[in-house]
Amino acid sequence: MTMEFDGGGGIVGSEFAEVSVRFDTSGNAPRLRLEDLRGGRVRYLDALELETIIWLPEERLTALLDPSRSRWRGEAGEPGS
Repeated sequence: MTMEFDGGGGIVGSEFAEVSVRFDTSGNAPRLRLEDLRGGRVRYLDALELETIIWLPEERLTALLDPSRSRWRGEAGEPGS
C-alpha cells in the first residue's frame, strides 16, 4: 500500500490501483481532483458526489468497484473524456 501526502493532496495506491488525490479550487466550489496514475483518467468530485458515495448501500458500492463492468469494455470512454 502506498500513501504519500503533502499539504495539497497525495497518492494512494495498492497492488490494484494508484490514484493521485488533490484539492481543486478553480471551479465554483472546492472539489477533489482524482487521477488514475496508471491510465491517466481524471475525475472531479464535489461535496454532493462525495456524500453520495458515503451513503451508498454496500451492495451498490461493491457493484461500482467491479472494473469489469465498464473499465475494460470501452463503455467508460477514453482517458480524459
